[in-house]
Amino acid sequence: MRRLLVTLAAGALMVTASACGSSGDPEASDSGSSSGGTTTVKLGLIPIVDVAPVYLGQKKGFYSKHGLKLDISTASGGAAIVPGVASGQFPFGFSNVTSLLIAQTSGVPIKAVSNGIASTGVQGKDFAGIAVKKGSSVKSAKDLEGKKVAINTLKNINESAVRESVRKAGGDPDKVKFVELAFDQMPAALDGGQVDAACAVEPALATIKSQGGQVIASPLVDMAANTTVALYFTSTRYQQQHPDLVKKFQEATAESLAYADAHPDEARRIITTYTKIPASVLAQVTLPKWPAEPNKASIEALAKLGEEDGFFKKTPDVDALLP
Repeated sequence: MRRLLVTLAAGALMVTASACGSSGDPEASDSGSSSGGTTTVKLGLIPIVDVAPVYLGQKKGFYSKHGLKLDISTASGGAAIVPGVASGQFPFGFSNVTSLLIAQTSGVPIKAVSNGIASTGVQGKDFAGIAVKKGSSVKSAKDLEGKKVAINTLKNINESAVRESVRKAGGDPDKVKFVELAFDQMPAALDGGQVDAACAVEPALATIKSQGGQVIASPLVDMAANTTVALYFTSTRYQQQHPDLVKKFQEATAESLAYADAHPDEARRIITTYTKIPASVLAQVTLPKWPAEPNKASIEALAKLGEEDGFFKKTPDVDALLP
């Protein structure tokens, strides 16, 4: 199991960085600490646009109303969230769906507890896009055959997404040359000609657009309608031992997601409190959707695509993963 967790840590997440919890006694973080009827629980997050609802929910008092105080652990690098949760370093975490399916099919005992983020479902107006530099000869996803395409992690959700965009455009995804590159390095690599295209998410996508880059496809939209991209999750052990805390976290997070989705301007403002995204760039960022419930059909589509592309050791069990 230790070797498996280390392997997962190397490439589990869609996002530019992976979060790790603070050091300490795993059993202590499992049980949480209580004070005046409020229980403190650790949550592993990445300081990116996607997790704005949690910070907004904290500010609005949704978590405290449910008797929880979040102790958020963030990092711009380091160990991945999946093994951090599975090992008991912290009880809750955030990760993309494909990473969770990879973990599940590798025997890591995890369980989704809440929705995370979703695609906008609108071609050309999503928070993720396949972009090319100004004046590129690449006009569609089919033109990516034989080209170098930057993705943040090989054999994960963005590779599935690009491959599906190429298929839908009538191309052969096996002819695409995937290059692993951090999101924040994509604008410079694309502008400098090191890659022909980049599958970028916000805010890197807004930066590419500011350089004159063009979006030729919205891969998350191509994979499924209103794709559920990421989920909040826990370990099966924690869920069994602390069902009351899991329920409180679920309810508070659902409330936070619904509020953020209905108040995008407030969500955009809260992002400035936990990221270093310049206000000028943030204003151009396309926000994801934050529905309170995951879209099961889209998760099944991700599972099917990942299996077709050989990402899993066995067929994923979507029902077992979902809340």
